[in-house]
Amino acid sequence: MRFSVIVPVHNTPEDLFKKALESVKNQVFTDYELIVICDNCNNDLVVIAQAFTDKIIITDYGCPGLARNAGLEISQGDYILFLDSDDWWLHEYVFGQIDEKLRQEKEPDMLCYSFIFKDWMYASPKSNNGNYFPAVWNKCWKRDFIKNLRFNNQQTGEDFEFLCKAIRKGPKIIDWDMPMYYYNYMRAGSQSDKSRRK
Repeated sequence: MRFSVIVPVHNTPEDLFKKALESVKNQVFTDYELIVICDNCNNDLVVIAQAFTDKIIITDYGCPGLARNAGLEISQGDYILFLDSDDWWLHEYVFGQIDEKLRQEKEPDMLCYSFIFKDWMYASPKSNNGNYFPAVWNKCWKRDFIKNLRFNNQQTGEDFEFLCKAIRKGPKIIDWDMPMYYYNYMRAGSQSDKSRRK
């Protein structure tokens, strides 16, 4: 199997959760597994997840990092793709393009791609200061490289901490200035919105 797509969900609005999962289901490239972690979420979200995959984990962590860890534990793909439950892939050819790029670059440990956010603003894999954007969802991760690398139980910032641990391992990284992902930045009630308000 080529990709494991890991989607943690907690209290995401149903329409956005459906849109996230539909952006996976609509992919032309089909060599993937979809793993949804329903983390202390209501039954309606579980029912939505069941319409898209049979790989569903029910947890009560209340923590996105620990939910992702649960997905990593059962993942079988060569590469890991993380998708937040209120974001989505930009089009139906994303997985095929990522697969092609990975093969062209001789199977790197990390492939970092651009993304779109906030009414179609554009962001490159790296910021102007040369640092990577502190998220895991605009990166494709080789599962053999991740191995036992896991997220901590922080409520926020767990992406950055995971990224720092990965970078310290000295991975082969490919930066790809090609937008693949839509980041639903500052959605009311989202983690990015809550972090901004603190």
